[in-house]
Amino acid sequence: MDVDVIVVGGGPVGLMLATELSLAGLRPLVLERRPEIRETARANGLGGQILDLLRYRGLLDRVEAAGTHPARQGFAVPFGGVHVDLSNLAGSPLRGIGIPQPRLERVLGERASELGVEVRRGHEVTGVSQDDAAVTVEVRGPDGPYQVTARYLVGCDGAHSRVRAAAGIGFPGTTYPEVNRLGQLTLPDSVTRLDNGDLDVPGIGRLAAGFTRTDRGVFAFGWLAVGGLMIQTTEDESAEYDDEVPMTLAELGDSIRRVLGADLPLGEPNRLSRYTFQARQAERYRDGRVLLAGDAAHQFPATGVALNAGLLDAVNLSWKLAAELHGWAPDGLLDTYDQERRSAAERTLLHTRAQVALRRGQDEAADALRRVFQELVADEQAARRMAALIAGADIRYPASGSHALAGTFAPDLTLHTDQGTTTVAELMHPARPVLLDLAGRPEILDAAEGWRHRVDIRTAKTDDRTAEALLIRPDAHIAWAATIGEPAGPSLREALTEWFGAPEEAAAR
Repeated sequence: MDVDVIVVGGGPVGLMLATELSLAGLRPLVLERRPEIRETARANGLGGQILDLLRYRGLLDRVEAAGTHPARQGFAVPFGGVHVDLSNLAGSPLRGIGIPQPRLERVLGERASELGVEVRRGHEVTGVSQDDAAVTVEVRGPDGPYQVTARYLVGCDGAHSRVRAAAGIGFPGTTYPEVNRLGQLTLPDSVTRLDNGDLDVPGIGRLAAGFTRTDRGVFAFGWLAVGGLMIQTTEDESAEYDDEVPMTLAELGDSIRRVLGADLPLGEPNRLSRYTFQARQAERYRDGRVLLAGDAAHQFPATGVALNAGLLDAVNLSWKLAAELHGWAPDGLLDTYDQERRSAAERTLLHTRAQVALRRGQDEAADALRRVFQELVADEQAARRMAALIAGADIRYPASGSHALAGTFAPDLTLHTDQGTTTVAELMHPARPVLLDLAGRPEILDAAEGWRHRVDIRTAKTDDRTAEALLIRPDAHIAWAATIGEPAGPSLREALTEWFGAPEEAAAR
C-alpha cells in the first residue's frame, strides 16, 4: 500500500480527519483538486460542540488566535428568519467563534504539517475502484496522471462529491428554490447607524436590524463583532449558479434593489458569497472501503451547522478507522460511524428543515407561527433546549450500561492527581481512549489491566463526581460510566471489549 488512508478533499473536514488519523498512528494522504486554498469564505465561523472538541485537542487557542473574535456565549442566532436571543442564557451550550474558512484551513493545514501529513494540492481524483484488500485512486496531478493505493478512502469532497458518485451512493433529498446572497461590508458615510442598531438610509428611511420581509424576498442585516455590517438577501429563483464564479458587489446591490424596491448604499466588501439550500443525506456513509464525511455525506438547509457537523464526522470516524487498521477493532466498530453520525445528521436535518418551514412562509399564518415561536424561545428552558439542538450538544450515542452520562460528551472535569491538577480536556489531547478512575477502586484498575496498551488509565479525584469511573472514547464521548456504590469490574470489561477489542492476554493467545 502507498498509504493507510486516502482523504479526498483538503477543506476543513479533510484536514481535521487527516490530523486525527495521524495522531492515531496512521499515514494519511490528502488529495485536493484546487492548487491553493480558496480565499472566498464559504463559512465565516464555528459554533457548537466542535469548539469543545477543539479545546480537547489543544487547538482552540490557535483557532481563536486566527479568528476575528474569540469563542463567546450570549448572542442572538438566526433560526428560520427569526432571531433567537440567547444573550441572557447562563452557561449556554451554544458558543460561537468568528473565523473565515480560509483562515481555519490554514490553521488545520499547519497542524497537519506538524504531524507529518502529506497534502497534495492541485491533484484531482478522476477515478476510484476497490476490492477486498484496497482502494485504488486515479489522480490527475500537475505532472500528469498517476495511481495511489490505500486500505481505505474517505470522501471529504463536498456536496458534488466524485467519491460518492464513484461508489454509487445515492444522495436523495430536496433542493429549495432560494438564492442567498451575503456580504460583509463597511458602513458607508451616507448611512447612519442608530442607537438601537437600526439603519437610517437616504431614500428608504429606517431599516430595522434583523429580517425585513417583502413580497419579493427577505432582506436581513446585523452588526459584526469586529465592526462592519453583514447583509443578506434571500430570493426565490430558478436560475442555477456556478459556485466557482464569485459574487460581485453589483450582484448583491441588484438583489437588495429587487427585494427592498430601493437602492442601499454599500461600503467596501470584506466577504461576498452566494449559496443555495439543500436538505440531503447520503443513503449510506460507507461502501466497503470507501467512506464519506462532511458535505459529501449531508447537506443542511440552514447556515451555521454544516462545518460543525462535518468536523465531528471526522473525529468520530478517525479513531474507528485506526482501530480497524491497527487490527484491534471489535466486530462492527467501523459500522458504528454510519450509525452514529447518520443519527446526528438526522437531528440536524430536523431543526434545519424546521427553519425552512419558518422562513419560507409568506402569509399571515406564517407570520403568526414566527411570532409564537419567538415567544416560546424567550423562556429559559425552551431557549436552552434550542441552543443544545443547534450546537449538536444533545447528541447521545449508544453506549455500554445505563448510567446517565453514558453516550454523552465528557464534561471537562478538574482533576487532582499525584502529579498535580489537570483536566479532562488535557487528557484528551493525544486523541486516545481514557479510563478515568475517580474513586481509587482496585476493582476498576484490575478489570482494565488487559487494555493498558491501548487505553490510557488515569486515577484522579474531582470535586464534581457523578460517577466512580469514566471510559472515554477518543472522540470524547463516554462509552461507559460506573455508578457510585455499585460493582463495576464485569461491566467495565464488557465495555472495554465492546469498544476497544479483546484484552492483551486474550489477543496474545
